[in-house]
Amino acid sequence: MDRPLAALALTLLALTALAGCADLADPGGDLDGTDGARNGTTLAADYRVTVTGVIDGDTVRIRFQNGSTDTVRLLGVDTPETNAENSPDEFEGVPDTAAGRECLGAAGREATRFATDQLLGETVSLRLDAESDTRGYYDRLLAYVVVDGANFNHRLVARGYARVYDSTFTESDRFYDAESAAQENGTRVWACRTPGAVTATATVTASESGLTVATVNADAAGRDGENLNDEYVVFENRGDDRLDLSGWTVTDEADHRYTVPTGVALAPGDRLTLHTGSGTDTAADLYWGRGSPVWNNDGDTVTVRDASGAVVVQRSYAGS
Repeated sequence: MDRPLAALALTLLALTALAGCADLADPGGDLDGTDGARNGTTLAADYRVTVTGVIDGDTVRIRFQNGSTDTVRLLGVDTPETNAENSPDEFEGVPDTAAGRECLGAAGREATRFATDQLLGETVSLRLDAESDTRGYYDRLLAYVVVDGANFNHRLVARGYARVYDSTFTESDRFYDAESAAQENGTRVWACRTPGAVTATATVTASESGLTVATVNADAAGRDGENLNDEYVVFENRGDDRLDLSGWTVTDEADHRYTVPTGVALAPGDRLTLHTGSGTDTAADLYWGRGSPVWNNDGDTVTVRDASGAVVVQRSYAGS
């Protein structure tokens, strides 16, 4: 090979090598350690990614802007397991009984649904923590997920979907304060401290609307499928203002969906019953019009969203 051709070949090889290094330098590559990447590149404080999958309430799959993918374990939080047995002793005050474990399982499914609703398909920011490792035991990226400027990890704890995972991270004090408030209020997972009373105590409002799920009658008299109007949910307005429920939706864990008709409202102190079967709507009774039961006798979750899709109230119950 003559010298000009040899020089050109060497130049092409060098450019190829540099291109490979550029790919490795992208934060979508191998991240770890205190500098943020195995090749010495620091991950930006807020790095934009798309959430492509939700494994459970505290673990998501992401895609970086260069097309590379990774799995993120949300830093500082732990939601109950959905694909494995739960250990009640990890959640302070939850009894190590079959009822306690079943309640945690339902809470884990609720946390997964919440994460799916909030994150799946969304472009969010990842934020590392200077006091934490960048990768965990299973080589998953450890990070905060930031949605519209809000720390989603903290939101999980504050709303009772998760406990604080005992580890070293900068925001731990703020997370523990949020956990204490959720525990005191018996919010979501912390209602499992008294799993036998979940049906009576697990009404949790996610807004200041005042709407509550007062009663869930999942087990109709006789055969459920033949007495659908005796399967019902009772809502109550415990706030101070009239609630216009037009366009609000009611769903169960299987995402069966009922949409409240236009013009339906609930005055302070009033109750409204949603029957599964058919009938003529009144000011106090609505009829879903289904031909089969909705609410599982062995436990389910009632979720109410307003017309914009925001969760207003949720209530989980266990079977008797």
